[in-house]
Amino acid sequence: MKYSEVERKYKALANRRRLEIIHFLAKESKSTVGVIAEKMKLSFNATSRHLQVLKTSGFVESEQIGLEQYYFITDKNDVFVKQILFIL
Repeated sequence: MKYSEVERKYKALANRRRLEIIHFLAKESKSTVGVIAEKMKLSFNATSRHLQVLKTSGFVESEQIGLEQYYFITDKNDVFVKQILFIL
């Protein structure tokens, strides 16, 4: 893994809301932006931005099902994800 990839992952994790989203998705398996926003008590736009950061850093992926976009943790066996879930 390159230094830039590690840096991007740590920067993505350097936000309480994104950590909460990872924790929520670990419990729920997959969810929509609207449900995540409601649970996190964030606006739809703010939640969408946080999910985009997590997606860009490789922590989450999305899947279109009908009209809804579902987000889920990319790989629960990823070293970074395992460490975060252990701490949380």
